[in-house]
Amino acid sequence: MGTGRAARVAAALTAIVALGGCTSSAEGVETPGLDAPGTVLTTVKPVRQDVVNKISLTGKVAIDPVFGIVAPVSGEVRYLDKRPTTTPVKEDTWVASVWRNGLRTEIEIPKGSTLAGRLMPDRSTVSEGMPIISAKHAGYGIVAEIDSAQAYRLSGTAQSVQGQIKNGPGPFGCKPKGTVAALPEGTIPEVEAPDSPATPDPGKTQEPPAPGDAVEQPPAGGSEPTGLRLVCTAPKNVKLINGSEVTLEVVTGKAAKALVLPIEAVAGAQGKGKVDVVGADRVRKTVDVTLGLTDGKVVEIKKGLKGDETVAIPGPNLPVAPEAAPDDQQSGAVG
Repeated sequence: MGTGRAARVAAALTAIVALGGCTSSAEGVETPGLDAPGTVLTTVKPVRQDVVNKISLTGKVAIDPVFGIVAPVSGEVRYLDKRPTTTPVKEDTWVASVWRNGLRTEIEIPKGSTLAGRLMPDRSTVSEGMPIISAKHAGYGIVAEIDSAQAYRLSGTAQSVQGQIKNGPGPFGCKPKGTVAALPEGTIPEVEAPDSPATPDPGKTQEPPAPGDAVEQPPAGGSEPTGLRLVCTAPKNVKLINGSEVTLEVVTGKAAKALVLPIEAVAGAQGKGKVDVVGADRVRKTVDVTLGLTDGKVVEIKKGLKGDETVAIPGPNLPVAPEAAPDDQQSGAVG
């Protein structure tokens, strides 16, 4: 019986070899459980949730920090004849106006501050959000420098700031001053003696002329770029020491029940972006989306998706700028 069993095993092996010989090596063999190359394996669907744009900064306590004040609307800036002073204003004080379509919008420096200077020439055309006045907070403030990686998440006005002094008091609310962009003190042109014998009352605020009136232009210029800084002030009951290190938690925006995707699914970080929508055939289609807030984990999709799409992870790759050819190849010159 041992001989018969061996014969049957040999016959079975011969049959397997014969069948294997009928398969061409050019046809390839599919491996069970693996999809074809290029097939999308990881996907996600948009969901709705609250998003808070929050980021931490490292700052220091400073004396008399300078902050910027921006134009609330686009138009033509007109400065009042205000001079710098070392005496902080006791209430919000009108220092400039922006004229647009015959309407005037007043610009004020907040109480407890002094006017530091103009950041644009008088009668300049300015856009909404452009810093046009610098002011100086009188007393202690907290200043945090903002690097380029954080700039777009923090540009604009901070909604709320919480501070914690290293080895000191906190957390406490820190009131933002002006815009996130803290700028140099700026300049104020010297007032020339008038040709007319009539002399304006020095104690009277001079209303800037309406657009179209003849006004001598000061030299063109503007402020030098200084990077972004956040300036805020602590409550009076918080003891501050000049130079002390402070951690700030800044919230610049909130969105309730926003349509969001993981940041890994989105190409781009501010304003405009792209995502790969996966169809029923598992083929990617890149579509443009409008982006909103991000908390570092998810990003708000304001436009471009309905919410029922299937989106691929990772997102699409943005095209890389072509490398410049060598000079001799660009010119085609022959030595």
